[in-house]
Amino acid sequence: MRLSKLFGRTTRETPADAETTSHQLLIRAGMIAQVGAGIYSYLPLGWRVLRHIEQIIREEMDAVGGQELRMPTLQPFELWEASGRNLSFGQSLFTVLDRKQHRLALGPTHEEVVTDLARRCLQSYRDLPLMPYQIQTKFRDEPRPRGGLLRVREFIMKDMYSFDADEDGLNTTYEAMARAYAGVYRRLGLPAVMVEADSGAIGGKASHEFMVLTSTGEDVVMHCASCGYAANMEKASSKKDLVGEVVAAGEGMLPLEEVETPGSTTIEEVATYLKLPEHSTLKAVFYVADGEFVIAVIRGDLDVNEVKLQRALKCTLLRLAESEEIEAAGITAGFASPIGVSGARVVADDSVPEARNLVAGANRTGYHFLNSNYGRDYVASVVADIALAREGDSCPACGAPLGADRGIEVGHIFKLGTSLSEKLSAVFLDENGTSRPAVMGCYGIGLGRLLAAVVEHSHDEKGIIWPMALAPYKVHICALNPDKDGVSSCGERLYQELRAEGIEVLYDDRTASPGVKFNDADLIGIPLRLTVSPRTLASGSVEVKQRSEKESGLVPVDEAVASIVAMVRDALAAQDSANPGV
Repeated sequence: MRLSKLFGRTTRETPADAETTSHQLLIRAGMIAQVGAGIYSYLPLGWRVLRHIEQIIREEMDAVGGQELRMPTLQPFELWEASGRNLSFGQSLFTVLDRKQHRLALGPTHEEVVTDLARRCLQSYRDLPLMPYQIQTKFRDEPRPRGGLLRVREFIMKDMYSFDADEDGLNTTYEAMARAYAGVYRRLGLPAVMVEADSGAIGGKASHEFMVLTSTGEDVVMHCASCGYAANMEKASSKKDLVGEVVAAGEGMLPLEEVETPGSTTIEEVATYLKLPEHSTLKAVFYVADGEFVIAVIRGDLDVNEVKLQRALKCTLLRLAESEEIEAAGITAGFASPIGVSGARVVADDSVPEARNLVAGANRTGYHFLNSNYGRDYVASVVADIALAREGDSCPACGAPLGADRGIEVGHIFKLGTSLSEKLSAVFLDENGTSRPAVMGCYGIGLGRLLAAVVEHSHDEKGIIWPMALAPYKVHICALNPDKDGVSSCGERLYQELRAEGIEVLYDDRTASPGVKFNDADLIGIPLRLTVSPRTLASGSVEVKQRSEKESGLVPVDEAVASIVAMVRDALAAQDSANPGV
């Protein structure tokens, strides 16, 4: 491709709303263009990178038995009603009405459609396992699109679905897919880590995310350097024992006693006023879950994880209660607890039942209770781990301190079980002729997120540094002063000969200054730059520079093509054999 003919152009200006490095560089390099909030066009350079990512994913999915197909974007809304996930997806689900007023969903994912296909295709256990997949556009009505390609409303995703005869089969498939994902990230040059994750609206019994750790990531990964435990903060747990303290569960229940606590409305203020540690207090936080008023209680030194709380409540919509709603429930904010409150659903963190004699709100201004105890003074309809794990907390597996790092999610795999196959009748006959629901899994990778993650991981102050396997072109030829001393003819000859060898080449044939050409080359980030100029030709050479290196070297013109071909092939082979993570 001749740069003078390329659709799209570089820019020196950084978009004002581009906060992440990948968003800034991809727009400045002319690889993507924003059409609307969370909606992007991929320009030719960016689309070529995306196609390389797509092919790597396709090869890894095929290698483990995946079968590529294509499912429709428009999905009958009845399928979503049958699965019940129209409620769990809520407002994130785009829907449209056709001219007959029939409701359709714009697919955010395809579990319903693929399960309906399996219902028609599955007959016997001999048909299993099955692993259909597609690479296709998805739609989700994100409330706050941000981060460029990291959180959008329209995106390209590889989604695979597995059907097995039993749980053992699902476990085998799940492990194979985890290895296949590791292969994808290895070939992309991404050091991804596999972490426990919340299943969210997709559902299922277990799930894992693959994270690329970076300071610009939108997620937080809690991890243990001692034993290797790792989980998304939404899912992460920690030990809640109190090191160096008397075990609270061993204490007896003391009588409930009301005490005055003037002006003490926060946990810190109450603990300070009563000269007690914060873990000797009870924190109450108020929510509305699907229209129901909820009191979440947790030990005072801990915080509520709203994702865990939502899962514990099995609700679709969860939000903090407004002051008017709190007042209507008969609760005095700042001096509240579930003691004596009726008509509200109580959810307790699992740290609460074993604790003894905690300070709790007395539900009247200026007063708290001493010695509140779960079971005697109040009970909860749900007891679960709803605590937010924090950096420095004890690892739930080994007790060592947890670390925390930001990360970008670049893949998510789920064990769905039989929930969808039962609801949508995707059944098969087992060895005994008994009808059984297929055991399902699903496995997603967002291609745009991968592209952005590669840029976040591989760039410098000048621009992008593409791995050889992903680069839009392998070689960038810069012809300096093309109207002098045979520069243009030499550049053209190298361009044609490299293309004849199967090397993808971007040829900067413009009349722009050397500074502009070099700046654009660094910004676009193609792995090898080949510079032809009157100075190099005077010595019978061309300059070769790797984008990832500071120094360049001279190669005789007659040896340039063979040298570049070898460098490209060596780089591809080295990248394919590297093992950066997972």
